[in-house]
Amino acid sequence: MKPAELTQTISDTLPELRKSERKVAGFVLKNPLQVIRMRIVDLAQEAEVSEPTVVRFCRAVGCHGFQDFKLALAQQLASSPSYGQIAVTDTDSTREYTQKVFDSTVDTLLKVRESLVIERLDAAVAAICAAERVEFYGFGASAAVAFDAQHKFFRLQITSAAYSDPHLQNMSATSLHSGDVVVAISQSGRTQALIDSMELVKQAGGVVIAIAPSGSPIARNASIAIEVDAKEDIKIYTPLSSRIAHLAVIDVLAIGVAKKKGPQLQQHLQKLQEGLASLRSP
Repeated sequence: MKPAELTQTISDTLPELRKSERKVAGFVLKNPLQVIRMRIVDLAQEAEVSEPTVVRFCRAVGCHGFQDFKLALAQQLASSPSYGQIAVTDTDSTREYTQKVFDSTVDTLLKVRESLVIERLDAAVAAICAAERVEFYGFGASAAVAFDAQHKFFRLQITSAAYSDPHLQNMSATSLHSGDVVVAISQSGRTQALIDSMELVKQAGGVVIAIAPSGSPIARNASIAIEVDAKEDIKIYTPLSSRIAHLAVIDVLAIGVAKKKGPQLQQHLQKLQEGLASLRSP
């Protein structure tokens, strides 16, 4: 049996399983990521069956035992069309994998919210408000976040730009002045080209705000590190939850800057809306 066929085999075998074995099958199909980290006693307790029942279930779906079953399940999760930490199985309906995507994103956002250091957010907002120029650097999936951020801060009357090309980043970094700000955005926190650009910014007297995983080289080399940790396998999959978390952090900074600017900003935003009115269908 190929690893990718395991969950399908479990589903196909359900009618032939004993009632107690179906309880194990149901738990495995709903919690595959959790199961691969369990001991046999843990799975038995969660499914409310005996350990011999777990062994019988494993053999019923074509595995030699519990360890062989966990290995096959882990191989499927590694090779299936899942995205990062979202355990999409072959048997998931559209409703089920849609729910998993949203649940995973909400869970990540809540965890990131609780881990943010408020003092660093305050420092980042203050630095942006004091800067003459604010630029956003990012590569790959982080480039989309950088350009979204530039659009937001442009609306806030901040002289801003976004760059996803290392040559443009380096040229821009060397033209910055003391007090200017660069927001370096990274899913991995290890992109060497971004680290090099950050060093040029600091040499020019600029402030580097990093949005990156805690303890990563980019976070360590920043003037102000806003640490965002999302458990995703970004080596293989396109980042999902972490990208949304980065966008949320950008929104937090934008709201902070807007509050600092006060009522005059509201008048400016109203003018922007009036200017856009002619571009919209009635």
